[in-house]
Formats: sequence, C-alpha cells, structure tokens
Amino acid sequence: MLYKIGYDEQKKFASLSPIAFKDFVSFGKKEKELEDLIAKNILEVLFEESSLMPIFQEESGQARADIYALNENGELVVFELKRGSAAHGAVHQALRYTEEAGQWSYSKLEKEYQAHVRTNTELSKAHTEVFGLNEELEFTQFNNKQYIVVIGSAADDSLISAVDYWKNQGLSIDFLPYRIYTIDGEHYFEFFALPYDKHLNPGFVKGVLFDTNRNYNPNSIWDMIEHSTIEAYGDSKRFVEHVSPGDIVFFSHKMCGVIAAAKVKKGILKKPDDQTYARDVEFLTPVPSRGNTIKAIVLPVKSLFFVQKFFLTQII
Repeated sequence: MLYKIGYDEQKKFASLSPIAFKDFVSFGKKEKELEDLIAKNILEVLFEESSLMPIFQEESGQARADIYALNENGELVVFELKRGSAAHGAVHQALRYTEEAGQWSYSKLEKEYQAHVRTNTELSKAHTEVFGLNEELEFTQFNNKQYIVVIGSAADDSLISAVDYWKNQGLSIDFLPYRIYTIDGEHYFEFFALPYDKHLNPGFVKGVLFDTNRNYNPNSIWDMIEHSTIEAYGDSKRFVEHVSPGDIVFFSHKMCGVIAAAKVKKGILKKPDDQTYARDVEFLTPVPSRGNTIKAIVLPVKSLFFVQKFFLTQII
C-alpha cells in the first residue's frame, strides 16, 4: 500500500494517508495486457531476487494458464492473472492447468518454448544461459515440481481467501497482489514479489573501477569486450557479486588507464565455469579492438559527473 506523508507545523513527518488505487478494469484494459506486462518484466524487473525464465504464454483459443516459467532448478511456475475481481472458480482453474502441466515431459516443454520464442535453441541450453549455470540440467530434472502463482487486484478478497484455503491444504500456491496508482497524471504499478519483495534501489547506483586482469591474463580484456561482460577470476571472482545492475563500470587496464565505460545490465550473475563470475554490460564508450593499440579514453563530462554524484567508487 502507498501512503502520503503529512507534515506538522514544524515540518516533521506527522501522518500517513492511504492513496486510492485501481485495477486494470478501471482503465478498460484487457487481461491480455496485464499478462504481457508481467511476462515482459518477469525476468529482470519484477522478480530480481528469485529470477524466472518465461517459456511460453497462453494463446487465443487455448485452455491454458496465462504464463509458464522455469526457475533455476528447472521447476515449473504457473501464473494465473486476474485483471479485476476474479470470477468464481479462478483458483480451481489454475489448479486444473497446473495438474495438466505437471504431466508434461521435457520434450513437451521444449516444443512449447521453441514455438513461443520462435527459436530452434534447445530449452536446456537456453535455461543454462539465462541462469548462468556451469552445466545444463538433465532432461529429467525439468518439471519435477510445480508452483502456482495467482496475480490479482489487492482488493479482491474472494480470490485471496481462495488462495489461502488451498495454501493451508498444503499446495504450493501464492497470491501476489498488484495495485495501480494515478499520481499527477502518471500511472504507477505496485507489485509484491516473493519472497520478501527485495529489489535493488535505483538511487544506489555507483561507479566502479574494474581491473581487466592484465597482470595474470592479457587476453581477459578481449573476453570481456567481445562478450560485453565484466569478468573476475579465481579468488577475486566474488567481487563481481558486489556490482549491481545500473552501476557504471570503468575498465581499468594496467599501464593504460581507463579504456572503456559500461553500464551493468539487469540479469543474474553468470558463472561460465568454476573459476569465473561475470555480468552482462552495455558499453557507453567506443571499445578497443584486437590488433590495435589499447589506449586510455577521455571520459565524457557526463560520466564524471555521474560518479561524483553517487561518489561510491570501488576498485576491484
């Protein structure tokens, strides 16, 4: 719930007033729009702490749940979305879809994934890439367990009660409420993500001076440049865990200085092998290329201001 803070005569925080909220129905939006909004943001925005990989969505004319996703362990998460007050039996519908999905083989999941994403990539390979695993899961490790997530309006008491009932019966089911606020003509979407609604604070972005490992392997820089990543190795690999999405990374190449700057992209920590941790980045400056002399760059004033503004700079 969102509350407006009121002040007393001394300009101190003094009161809290709840802000009225709405659901998708209030804006004349269709359930498909809510489905697409969740599906497009499920991996990097809404579920930062426990990332999920959407593999396919319901299509017109299908008796399916709205979204099917995999977690890191290959377990299936079935999403049923309700834009407003849910019709009677919404939870029973989700249970039926999940029971059916629980019978699907790896081949069935892969077929659905490839058709939805329009790719020939094997599901196990795509799953490994998304979650940065050291090795692919065995086919038999997929879909060994199913979870149900019902997303609906925070004001839908009947839906909440139905989910609570089945949860108390021992089912792996959760209700995630959403609210939409209209403030100064802008719309804001509030969403609670399990388990603790933990998210990175965009206001805590920092500048990071990142060593390119030239002392130990002069070619490490090319791995990072060509794969658009930052990487750390051996005992130092843990430092990549301290770099967060949105941070600005300055590539420090020994005897050259800063040779490139990049923004850390959203996504999970990657582990290409036992000795390497990596994160994807988007370069903000031109980058050196093989065969040419590596030179220090002149940092844009905007970048310098950015680091000074957030002033927390680390050397890795």
